[in-house]
Amino acid sequence: MTMIIILAGGKSSRMGKEKPVLKIAGKEMLLRVYEQAEKVDEVLIALSKNTPKTRELCRKERVPFVETSGRDYVGDIQELLKEFGPFISISADIPFVKACDFWLIKKAFDGKRSLTGVLPLSLVPKDLSPVVYKGYAIVGLNAVAEEGEEFFELSNPLLALNVNTPEDLEKAERVASLLLSSKEKRQK
Repeated sequence: MTMIIILAGGKSSRMGKEKPVLKIAGKEMLLRVYEQAEKVDEVLIALSKNTPKTRELCRKERVPFVETSGRDYVGDIQELLKEFGPFISISADIPFVKACDFWLIKKAFDGKRSLTGVLPLSLVPKDLSPVVYKGYAIVGLNAVAEEGEEFFELSNPLLALNVNTPEDLEKAERVASLLLSSKEKRQK
């Protein structure tokens, strides 16, 4: 069993408000990610003093959480690795992750070598501006271990939508409404 840890303790400085509790199509981003992750394995939310509303949400929804220092991403990852050993991580601001994305990285993860989830740039929707490194979009779904690092290619284009700014939140709302309308059409 490889635990999935959802990182929800950041300062949300570009958004200006606590991201994990922001709603997309009426549902908090954190809960969107959590519902997909829990289909795959045990899930824990990593909070910090930066995210008091997220802590309230976790308590209300009975979602298990752990506290990190919240100083920065690398520090939180190191704290979690020390406490829990190798794990799969995802940021709470990647609202369109699917259970199959978690399954793919879990299946490839041996617990020894870290995997960084990436998308080929050809799969990234044109109106998104993900972090690009070595010709790939970095997507925020990773497998964390003590040794090394290698890229792990994923294929869900919506992993490139990382909600960091109010503009990203608007894009996520538009995507959610398109997904809902296409789902409704398929059900007719």
